[in-house]
Amino acid sequence: MPSAEPPINQALVLFAVDQTRVADFYCQTLLLDTIATDKTHQLLRGNGIEIVVHAISPRYARHITIEQPPVPRDGTAFKPVFVTDDLERVKTAAKITGGHLKPLKQAWQIRGATVLDGWDPEGNIVQFRQPAS
Repeated sequence: MPSAEPPINQALVLFAVDQTRVADFYCQTLLLDTIATDKTHQLLRGNGIEIVVHAISPRYARHITIEQPPVPRDGTAFKPVFVTDDLERVKTAAKITGGHLKPLKQAWQIRGATVLDGWDPEGNIVQFRQPAS
């Protein structure tokens, strides 16, 4: 019998120095499941989203320093946006997994949603959007 899994509507490939830590952040904040994993990839899926966390080659990773806590990489030209039903839950999950979500008092409203930025354990900027109930 075929799986009743919803179709994937959005996908993202993300390169990481520590693929396990980064994958855990996205699993926890977005409530994704780890579908497959190997030495260089983790496939995460759920809620119509698929994320592949791809390990950066050790040849290049050795030249990358990830500070603790991570420094936000806000000089990049790309910021993925994810819909959530609970920004408080995302904030807690981000903190537990080494990422960060800005204080809720810094959230703003746009097109019927509360929006808040944060970053994953390697400083990649992400945005979470909670639609109004």
